[in-house]
Amino acid sequence: MTRRAAVPILCVALLLATAGSAPATQVRIFQVQSQAGFLSGTLEGVSVDSLGRMSLAPRAERVASLSEPFLLAAAAHPDGWVLGTGNAGRVLQVDRKGQVTELFAAPEPEVFAVWVDPDGTIFAGTSPRGKVYRISKGKGEVFFDPGETYIWALARAADGGLLVATGTQGKLFKVGANGQGSVLYDSEDGHLRALEVLPDGDVLLGTAGEGLILRLGRDGSARTLYDANEPEVVALTSAPDGTCYAAVVASESSLVDLSAAAAQAAPGEPQVTVTVEGGAEPVATVTAGTRRPGDMGPRSQILSLSTTGVVETLWGFTEETVYDVLWRQNRLWVATGLEGKLYSWTDRQMLLEKDVDERQIVALLPGEAGPAFATTNAAAFYRVTAESERSGTYTSAAMDTGQASRFGTFRWRGETPGNSSVRFSFRSGVSSEPDRTWSSWTAAKKGEEIALDGLPRGRYIQWRAELDGGSGQSPRLYSAELSYRQENLSPRIDTLSVLEPGQILVPANFNPSNQVYEPSHPTREGIFTSVGQPADEDDGGRTKPLWKKGFRTLRWTATDPNQDGLVYDLAFRPAESTEADTEWMKVADELEETYYSFDATALPDGVYRFRLRASDRSANDPQSALSAERVSDPVVIDHTTPVLVKVEREGGKLRATVRDSANPLREAMYSVNADEWKPVPSADGLIDGQTETLLVEARDTQAGGGLLLLRITDAAYNVVTFNLSEAR
Repeated sequence: MTRRAAVPILCVALLLATAGSAPATQVRIFQVQSQAGFLSGTLEGVSVDSLGRMSLAPRAERVASLSEPFLLAAAAHPDGWVLGTGNAGRVLQVDRKGQVTELFAAPEPEVFAVWVDPDGTIFAGTSPRGKVYRISKGKGEVFFDPGETYIWALARAADGGLLVATGTQGKLFKVGANGQGSVLYDSEDGHLRALEVLPDGDVLLGTAGEGLILRLGRDGSARTLYDANEPEVVALTSAPDGTCYAAVVASESSLVDLSAAAAQAAPGEPQVTVTVEGGAEPVATVTAGTRRPGDMGPRSQILSLSTTGVVETLWGFTEETVYDVLWRQNRLWVATGLEGKLYSWTDRQMLLEKDVDERQIVALLPGEAGPAFATTNAAAFYRVTAESERSGTYTSAAMDTGQASRFGTFRWRGETPGNSSVRFSFRSGVSSEPDRTWSSWTAAKKGEEIALDGLPRGRYIQWRAELDGGSGQSPRLYSAELSYRQENLSPRIDTLSVLEPGQILVPANFNPSNQVYEPSHPTREGIFTSVGQPADEDDGGRTKPLWKKGFRTLRWTATDPNQDGLVYDLAFRPAESTEADTEWMKVADELEETYYSFDATALPDGVYRFRLRASDRSANDPQSALSAERVSDPVVIDHTTPVLVKVEREGGKLRATVRDSANPLREAMYSVNADEWKPVPSADGLIDGQTETLLVEARDTQAGGGLLLLRITDAAYNVVTFNLSEAR
């Protein structure tokens, strides 16, 4: 019987670790329902196809673990497999029981290529200062010396000659049984990196430098099939129907160094250096590689080349480096590193078949049920069996809720055929990386819907699925979702300021010609009149300042840790009042913008304070809503114009004393006989006090006639004009 755990796909569902725009303190959901989502976690004994369906993986048996720092090449042998290694240039044989035997140790440190004839004779290509060794009956000897730095690949030609692909001169040699070789093809590229002999006897070549795929005919003619954007063709394989497949890479992890330093080195000078990632000592090779500076494209791409010459990109790997490809059992197998993953391409889907502990899968070989493969970092050899794993475990990535949260319900969708099962467990913590401060894993639970109310609150959460195949059928997991709600935190008001008297803010598209601009009467809610409602859009620089006499504007900035939408309330009271004296009185409430302009003539002259309250109540229930308050600095409301205290004659000037009751004076101008306004100097040299003595030039006025005007403006932009004609 097949049981299905069904779950609806909710409209508020989020992709894994995506913040989204919904209010943060509402219930939110992490959802995984794609291959990319599942691959962000850790897979042990499970695989995920391109449609995001997880199941138990084909069983991969570790045949042997090797003490070599690097395993670089592999070939099938009648009695098992032959492996080429680095740092010590050893050629090893692994039998089908996992026994490892050293066959040969070359003077050169790296063995990048091995070939085994049907009779068990082994050929090993070493680098640098490349040579080809023949190993037979426990004895190895130099078979061919091409005078090249690297031996990258070996294969048998259709006529039985041994093909040797080399670098740094990019030559393909054919070597006869007597060890005598000749140049079959001399490439303009620096390295012949990959080699595949086709059923019709033609040879497919992949270069490093320009990333060319070439077809070399039996008559010696060569033509370019494809010029890749990536600089290196690292692997080639062919299917029985004549379709060919290639892996092209632009990766720092390539064994080929295309850096400027390598290009300037003398011919024959070794360029490959190998370093162990995570090892106790740096003992061997990974180079600057073939990734050009500033390259933002994928590190690897898989191509198909049809018999008619059509080239198609099947798949791209953004982070992973492809090391080998193999056509086997009606599917294309793909070996990768950064994290040692084995994929297969079938039915136009890329399926993750195996995720091994070792960092890179570097070579693929035909096997009965699936490929055998070699890994490095660390060095090991595996073979895929006909069985699936009996059990497997998937552990999600640590999912970030943004801040401390409580967790709701976990739901999943999939199948459990027969007596197979899926059990889930969970843990939470505050640190981004799971450590001993996290909670322990909860007891494994079954069920289509699992309540997480007993899980400690935290910022991060992980879930783990344990798949059990029961009597042999694999369970399947299609999607999973986990709900949470952030703990509500108070908003924060960062700034509260009052603009200059008369300065207002309006939306950038505000146009007085087609909108009501002048208020005609107080609003019903209170005595304050607003300029008009701003446009329904965010303020992010979309406002413009205008001036309107008698108006004041408050502006603020506020944030919410939960990213909740905020609403604002404004209130006022006299500056010297306390809660015991005078309650706060409403100016406006339910504001959504971060500024407010109002008609201040509704208030009598005096000094006031304004209180801003920011609340997240629009995103929370009343019991959990929180708010923050901030009180402004004292604000002077002044509608009274300055007064003229006295005017005294002093030679050709008038000394006019002017006083303002609330604000300092800002400007003094005079005009004679309706001529242009001119500035009036102050007796003390600076107009900045509430009382100032001004020196008005009066020589230009005629006795008994003419007009002498004095115009005064205070800091509240109250303006008054005095007629000094009689005083002249």
